[in-house]
Amino acid sequence: MEKLRWGLVGCGDIAEKRVAPALRDLPNCELVAVSRARFPLAEAFAKKFGARAWHQGWRELVANKEVDAVYVATPVHLHAEQTIAAAEAGKHILTEKPMAMNTDECDRMIAACRANNVRLGVAYYRRFYPVVGRVKEIIDSGEIGQAVVTQINAFEWFDPPPNHPRHWLIDKEQAGGGPMFDFGCHRIEILRHLFGGVTSVSSIVSNRFFHRDVEDTAVALFQFEQGACGTLTVTHAAAEPQDTLSVFGKDGSIHVPVLNRGEIKIVTDRIERLETLPPHPNLHQPLIDDFAQAVIARREPEVNGAVGREIARIEQQIYDNSACSHLGAGVS
Repeated sequence: MEKLRWGLVGCGDIAEKRVAPALRDLPNCELVAVSRARFPLAEAFAKKFGARAWHQGWRELVANKEVDAVYVATPVHLHAEQTIAAAEAGKHILTEKPMAMNTDECDRMIAACRANNVRLGVAYYRRFYPVVGRVKEIIDSGEIGQAVVTQINAFEWFDPPPNHPRHWLIDKEQAGGGPMFDFGCHRIEILRHLFGGVTSVSSIVSNRFFHRDVEDTAVALFQFEQGACGTLTVTHAAAEPQDTLSVFGKDGSIHVPVLNRGEIKIVTDRIERLETLPPHPNLHQPLIDDFAQAVIARREPEVNGAVGREIARIEQQIYDNSACSHLGAGVS
């Protein structure tokens, strides 16, 4: 079997838990090189996952002639620069989400990949959840009738101290935004996949609970081209975690209480049934497998740069159209 030889830029928490194991374990992938700013830890990381080269600078990895594809697992503000450099070196790129800080950066990334005839993918791995595919199948079958309203809640308490390794996620210069930008983007991708393009957006983006320059809470209201309306609510400030998806149709409803678990309840006037479709134990692996297959088969990955760019466009509308913004305020 043909294998795609990977370089991994960034060796943080998600890279260690999911990305590197997938690059090591997939039969169509081989992890050959890693780069890490904290160079003393790069060698240990490389040896743990079977990579034969380790670099302190990501540019050295991009120049490594053994590398066919680069996985960019760095803070958002670095994605555009690293993707463009990798493309110019002839490498295919799969970048973490969100794709970039804004649509202008996305456009430059797409142009660089197109000019150098390399593939570009974005790590919206929830697209590959079996439960998401099943929800789409039920909607498309007409079992619950025309979809009318969809709702997602994504709540994750997050207030890291300054020395926390993920503190950069609340630094606007590095992360681009708060929970709407960080994990709200995953849910926007799911909603677009299920209901088609977004034709209008209104929102509330607010920071009432923490002293930071990104939002701690946001609500977006979408009108989809297929007719449904949707709400997405995200927060770092609620004690109770939420990871829900509900779809209410003219003839029934679909309820996923925890997306990451994959349980689903379908309700109509005739039946009420439960199904369980858990995700892969390594949430990133199906995404990386699809990207590797796409490169080998010379096709577009399922979640490509155009998808990432559209999510970035919608995110910009959410922030630009906010009816109420109190960023940087917070309470003592």
